Amino acid sequence: MRFVCLSPALVLVASFALAAAPSAAFAQDVLTGTARVIDGDTIEVQGQRVRLHGIDAPESAQTCTDAAGRPYGCGQVATNALASMVDRSSVACRVRDIDRYGRLIAVCYRGETDLNAWMVRDGHAMAYRRYSRDYVGHEDAARARRAGIWQGRFVAPWDWRRGTR
Repeated sequence: MRFVCLSPALVLVASFALAAAPSAAFAQDVLTGTARVIDGDTIEVQGQRVRLHGIDAPESAQTCTDAAGRPYGCGQVATNALASMVDRSSVACRVRDIDRYGRLIAVCYRGETDLNAWMVRDGHAMAYRRYSRDYVGHEDAARARRAGIWQGRFVAPWDWRRGTR
């Protein structure tokens, strides 16, 4: 039998890494309750902020242009679309992770409807490829139909947040 001696610093680093790693239990956790919409990709359920996994909606103050080139508040449209779909209904969110802001990252459902997919499919949000490819097909379909933000011009939400407006 061979013993390996680990330095205290290495043990400390490994401990922090394990504590910060998402628990395998997240894949099984489901948060249910009445949802309140914060913005186009964030809701609150039971006092917990929940970021919709794999999507990125325009920010609340963000504007886009429609097919005729007229500016409109696409961020507010995205927020309103999610609010009309959720309408303070009961949702079930399958938690996948926790982000750096302490929000739960989840796929949320109203009944059988995947809200994340619905937002992308209706053109109110983009597939957030940096974190997932789950909704790329829905984005392609929305773009082909020129639905929502795809009807005109817009800046990707992640670029808009960085100041590329």
